[in-house]
Amino acid sequence: MFFSHRPQRTRARFVTSDPPSDSAALSAEGPPPAEPDAGPRGDDLPETEAATPARKRPRPGERRVQILQTLAGMLEQPGADRITTAALAARLEVSEAALYRHFASKAQMFEGLIDFIENSVFGLVNQIVEREPSGAAQARRIVAVVLQFGERNPGMTRVMVGDALVFEHERLGARMNQFFDRVESQLRQSLRLAADADGSPTPTVQAQALASALTALVVGRLQRYARSGFRRVPTEHLDFALTRLAP
Repeated sequence: MFFSHRPQRTRARFVTSDPPSDSAALSAEGPPPAEPDAGPRGDDLPETEAATPARKRPRPGERRVQILQTLAGMLEQPGADRITTAALAARLEVSEAALYRHFASKAQMFEGLIDFIENSVFGLVNQIVEREPSGAAQARRIVAVVLQFGERNPGMTRVMVGDALVFEHERLGARMNQFFDRVESQLRQSLRLAADADGSPTPTVQAQALASALTALVVGRLQRYARSGFRRVPTEHLDFALTRLAP
């Protein structure tokens, strides 16, 4: 259930695009504790082997998730330059060739992050629309969801506002533009509902104007968050702003 303008904290599930059926879903807020290694017990091995346990190999699909989480973590570093596949491979302690066994290109890795952003945010937006009958309340909570998602996932925020995509394939920037177009479209529908309920003589015009203003608020606050080195949180004084724009 959501309350005030702040939705309950939901652990978004990090699922790669087109995952194998047995792939593991990891949280964007950090991987779960490692499972104990399966296999022979140390006291069943010769002394030299027991002293150096073998590294557990990830199950199918887990490595893809690990790559994406590591990429997102590297994007959280304030002022981080363009991330190369060499740097990503070094962080994971694997070869670049190992990365390309799971992703055809770095652009595909970023597409995996964008898939996660879209699925997480619009999954919550759909819940808001289904559960909240008030159009104005829907709009306020949609804005809060997008900003809180960015606040809790700083690396994803750099993808959302395009900072991390400057030197990448142009289709990635186009996808993030479409993301905000979808946010604005849903806000427009919610605000049209609110305008109708208030008896506005021009509900469509009113909804379009307010949806545009709220979307600009979302984008601007996420950009400020990323460019301040994640110091200026996007939800700062949010309730006050929303009561003025979507009363």
